[in-house]
Amino acid sequence: MKILVVAPVPFFVDRGTPMRILEEALALEKKGFSIDMVSYHLGRDIKTVAPETKIKNFRIRKIMFWYDKEEAGPNWQKIVLDIFLVWKTVKVAFLKKPDIIHGHLHEGVLIGWMAKNILFWRKMRLVADFHGELVSEMESHGYLKGGIIKKAFSFLERVIFSLGDRTIVSSVELKDKINNFKRRDEIAVVLDGVNVDRYDLNKKNKIRDGKLGVIYSGAFVENKGISLLLNSITEIFREKHEGIHFILAGSPVENISGFIKKNNLEKMVEIVSPLEYKNLPETNMKGDIAVDPKTSETGQASGKILQYMGAGLPVVCFDRKNNRKYLGKAGYYVSDKTSRGITEGILHLFRNPDKIEMMSRISRKRAEKFSWENSAEKIINIYNKIR
Repeated sequence: MKILVVAPVPFFVDRGTPMRILEEALALEKKGFSIDMVSYHLGRDIKTVAPETKIKNFRIRKIMFWYDKEEAGPNWQKIVLDIFLVWKTVKVAFLKKPDIIHGHLHEGVLIGWMAKNILFWRKMRLVADFHGELVSEMESHGYLKGGIIKKAFSFLERVIFSLGDRTIVSSVELKDKINNFKRRDEIAVVLDGVNVDRYDLNKKNKIRDGKLGVIYSGAFVENKGISLLLNSITEIFREKHEGIHFILAGSPVENISGFIKKNNLEKMVEIVSPLEYKNLPETNMKGDIAVDPKTSETGQASGKILQYMGAGLPVVCFDRKNNRKYLGKAGYYVSDKTSRGITEGILHLFRNPDKIEMMSRISRKRAEKFSWENSAEKIINIYNKIR
């Protein structure tokens, strides 16, 4: 079966959405599928992170040579990039004759639907793969504060939710939110996965008496909860818990460096930026525990939690369905979605190091259940239902 993946992102770059797209595609390729991809003009060659793959990525032309935004978040210029991506998708679909177009994100689903209908005689099928909500995500980045434009995007989002022959979502919360627009049996939750073989726990730091390393690896942007985490670090600093050390790994570094300097947190916080995909296991294993301050407003799953689990880390996080599905008893769940809630979770584990050992073992064991191979099997089952 031939699959054309529509990835309306810079590809490949070292952040969550491209990582999910890459890992899904590689897992499907290992199952014998022929995979081609279309993406924006930005990013590294796929072989720099997956040397053995035969996946070919067809990029749009670099007509907008000044556009170099690789981090997450909306930008009005992406509308032009998506227009170019429509043309590229139609062209590649015409030449490669895929059986299925697998569109990621709302833009990729809409572009895949257009290509499917332009080349209607090919009878291609469309799988819609949503990672979160469009309107909520734009709001979380400071766009669409209200009015007619927000209403227009809300209508567009409802339309896009209905376009796929089958729909994949990355979280239980997102499935609950779009049940009103699709039949329940047409929506499948395909959770993120983790390759535990990348994590050699023999190289993991040993917990030192009276010391606690707290890792956050991900984007330093608002809708990932970075402000909540920074405020929590400030609270811990002011309360003089000197045995706690934070490792913040990700980008863009300018989003946190000013805050850390202003609040005199340099001795308490180590910044790792940029964080490359190949270095993610080594970086995560610097921590004794991990923290994920993301709330559920955008309906996104949190793939970073699975990477923490691969490193055998307990995780302080908010009480979400998806987080509990991943972590079980390896999570410390915060019901109060504030910086103080995160602070109290970190301090609880700091004061109870014996729990860390137990939760670490549970975390690593549960990680083995969430392989990309299992995710690929679910996707293949979806493909088979519509062919």
